[in-house]
Amino acid sequence: MDAAQQEATARARELQRSWYGEPLGALFRRLIEDLGLNQARLAGVLGLSAPMLSQLMSGQRAKIGNPAVVQRVQLLQDLAGQVADGSVSAAEATERMDEIRKSQGGSVLTNTGQTASGSGAPTVKRVVREIQSLLRSVSAAGDIIDAADSLASTHPELAEFLRVYGAGRTSDAVAHYQAHQS
Repeated sequence: MDAAQQEATARARELQRSWYGEPLGALFRRLIEDLGLNQARLAGVLGLSAPMLSQLMSGQRAKIGNPAVVQRVQLLQDLAGQVADGSVSAAEATERMDEIRKSQGGSVLTNTGQTASGSGAPTVKRVVREIQSLLRSVSAAGDIIDAADSLASTHPELAEFLRVYGAGRTSDAVAHYQAHQS
């Protein structure tokens, strides 16, 4: 790799850090390890070709162009956290990865008010994950925390919302959501 390629790769990884909170190579390697996947299976779950995944991991490409893929990455990150804390078993994780692979991204609700899977009203957890996904697609967790810190003195409830949904665990966000329903 020549100096120009090294510079382009470094620039791509820095962009990834600002967009996704860390370089995608590190993020994807952690998902592979935490969820017991290989690169081909991760690519399949995300809906990417194996070469595209490789390019994103190596920094040859900076951005994931498809918002549905970004959402699947976020869902896999949540799932990896649940596997790590023991709230989801390996068997459940495999089943959930199949659901994530089939998801089209976008809103949980369709125009008819049914869930994207057609299973009736969305669960609290699904609604919370959509909120988390939306916030995390707008900004990296560190930036969300910075925004929350800057709002804390004048708008503490909004700051708490940003922290819980933008950078917190899904289980904490579900508890927050349930506590704030009338």
